[in-house]
Amino acid sequence: QVQLVESGGGLVQAGGSLRLSCAASGRTFSSYTMGWFRQAPGKEREFVAGIRWSDGSTYYADSVKGRFTISRDNAKNTVYLQMNSLKPEDTAVYYCAARPVGLVATTTNLYDYWGQGTQVTVSS
Repeated sequence: QVQLVESGGGLVQAGGSLRLSCAASGRTFSSYTMGWFRQAPGKEREFVAGIRWSDGSTYYADSVKGRFTISRDNAKNTVYLQMNSLKPEDTAVYYCAARPVGLVATTTNLYDYWGQGTQVTVSS
């Protein structure tokens, strides 16, 4: 069993920054991937960024490349999403996810564990 808990969401002005955290607890896997997804009202949940735990390889959606950074802290079993130069279009509920496979996936159905989500609102 794996539990994921997100934190760090809130209200920020356009151009500002925010850092999300996702703490994992419970059983660990020898090979797994962590990712961030987001869902805006009336939209499908979409992939934002992913990281392979074994080597730290990262992948980003084109919409956030150059602005967002995903990272990990092995000692704390935590993944972060640093969001800079935020735009109103980034407004959504952000979810942390994990899969016991050492490959980053961009579709929600391939992830087995999910956090409760944290709201990020960017005002103009």
